[in-house]
Amino acid sequence: MKQRQLGRSGLQVSALGLGCMGMSTAYGAADEKESLATLHRALDLGVNFFDTAEQYGPYANEALLGRVFKGRRSEVILATKFGFRIENNITTGLDSRPAHIREAVDASLQRLGTDYIDLLYQHRVDPTVPIEDVVGVMADLVREGKVRFLGLSEAGVSTIRRAHAVHPITALQSEYSLWERNLEADILPLLRELGIGLVAFSPLGRGFLSGSAQRAEDYPATDFRHLDPRMQGVNFDQNMQAAATVKQIADAKNLSAAQIALAWVMHQGGDIVAIPGTKRVSYLEDNLGAVDVQLDAADLHALENAMSRVAGERYSKERLAMVDR
Repeated sequence: MKQRQLGRSGLQVSALGLGCMGMSTAYGAADEKESLATLHRALDLGVNFFDTAEQYGPYANEALLGRVFKGRRSEVILATKFGFRIENNITTGLDSRPAHIREAVDASLQRLGTDYIDLLYQHRVDPTVPIEDVVGVMADLVREGKVRFLGLSEAGVSTIRRAHAVHPITALQSEYSLWERNLEADILPLLRELGIGLVAFSPLGRGFLSGSAQRAEDYPATDFRHLDPRMQGVNFDQNMQAAATVKQIADAKNLSAAQIALAWVMHQGGDIVAIPGTKRVSYLEDNLGAVDVQLDAADLHALENAMSRVAGERYSKERLAMVDR
């Protein structure tokens, strides 16, 4: 597996990582047997960058990874996140108070079965706690050896600058794909100025770019996509037309649509690492084929032209309100 460095931090990870959220929550019923097989297969194929969070489950996803990686800790780069208030296994708001950060990290270490976290993110920016206070505690955790590198998720320009002034930020995790390119105007230039890598989640547009998406109303209410504006009504129809270009290019190259979409993300810079999420071995193996895909100028132009017509916001109003932009 090829490796990439996240910004100027020195953190080397596999060129594609694995988003593990869907193994425990958000995208249909959990299938632990298949999830375990997928995690083991990822390791065997050279993936070493695994993304989780206390909120996934909640808690179940970290515990799953802890079981799988027992005895293989040296083979993996573990990324996890704090930042939500979780009461009776329900997320009830944001919480990045310094004392809570320490509690959350200690609990994550226990569930992951390790004494250090490779990359610790603030999951969402908490407007009630100055980012300087948040990163100050995170930096203390680095000095104590509990954490190696620091990250932010869905943070805006001002927050990133202020955070980086306290302690070097290694990575920003945000949604980035052919489907969602809001980072390009301000965020990506800033990351490159400061030497911060980008970890791109949902690089397949929650299944839309790979051709597996359904209408929002066809998903159960417990599924993250049930409230996705881009999968609702006329938006779905328009976006299906845009996604058809991805499949056309894939068919011409005898590749999958997912491989084309992931290859596009990888072509945007060597400081970007995508973490497509899956809980199935077959999808994992297909996704990893993107590492060796080459796209020419005509391919890139056709893809970007098609995706300029994406309809709808990427999140519902409630979810957008938690994005620091």
